[in-house]
Amino acid sequence: MQSEISKRFQELVQTLEDANSNPSAGLAEGALIVAAEARPETDIDSALSILDDVVERVRPLVEAAEQPSEKIEALNHALFELENFRGNQTQYDDPRNSFLDEVLARRKGLPITLSVVYVDIARRFGLDAHGVGFPGHFLAKIIGVSDVPEQEVIVDPFFGRTLSIEDCAERLKAAAGSDVPFDQQWLRPASAQEIYIRILNNLKLLYLRQGDGLGALGCFDRILVLAPQAAFEYRDRGLLLEKLECIHAAIEDLSQFLELAPRNEDTTAIKARRDALNERRPALN
Repeated sequence: MQSEISKRFQELVQTLEDANSNPSAGLAEGALIVAAEARPETDIDSALSILDDVVERVRPLVEAAEQPSEKIEALNHALFELENFRGNQTQYDDPRNSFLDEVLARRKGLPITLSVVYVDIARRFGLDAHGVGFPGHFLAKIIGVSDVPEQEVIVDPFFGRTLSIEDCAERLKAAAGSDVPFDQQWLRPASAQEIYIRILNNLKLLYLRQGDGLGALGCFDRILVLAPQAAFEYRDRGLLLEKLECIHAAIEDLSQFLELAPRNEDTTAIKARRDALNERRPALN
């Protein structure tokens, strides 16, 4: 079952599928398209104008710096202190934190949406910036920073500060426990596709907590357009569709999960559930 997918979102997916496309080019515009799928009233062009205005205000500070690390320091000062972009710590579950137009207007958001703003702006100044899907807390980083020993700078836009590798290791312990060893793979650049899926997943979980099944269903639909082989999304959407009494669609999704993940530990239980749904499947007129 799939809710109506906009032409603009379909075009975004096609762009991501282009093997020659830059995975972070137009990152903010893509996140705005994702926001517009949940809120059709989203004014993408107005939000991009706000972003352009921010870039022009911070430009003198960033371009006055000579060394790459100085440019990053100037950008951080401009965005986190002068423009006052910050994490929404008091209302973390506010859905507006996931919608980039709201983040640009309110200067508050989640780690991932603030990182999208940071990466998009940093790249406009020639910095090789990327999002980082760090466990539990999305980050940004700039690579190729020639005047620092590590050759890269890790930034936490939610708290408005830079992080060392030691800081990241401590955060991993807090998020995953001390038994999980730190691996540099945790700091690899995330693709635009991964970023959009994570934004949609955040919204999906929020909608489910709020009991908004239809809102969550829209997120499932778009995640599966972005990642059509995501077996567990079919499983979970199928279970949601069952709750929504969409029996035929639920059977299709659970069957798709079984096809994609035939050896998963959930296979026996999901097959039994799918078969039980088949027993009470209403006839199609």
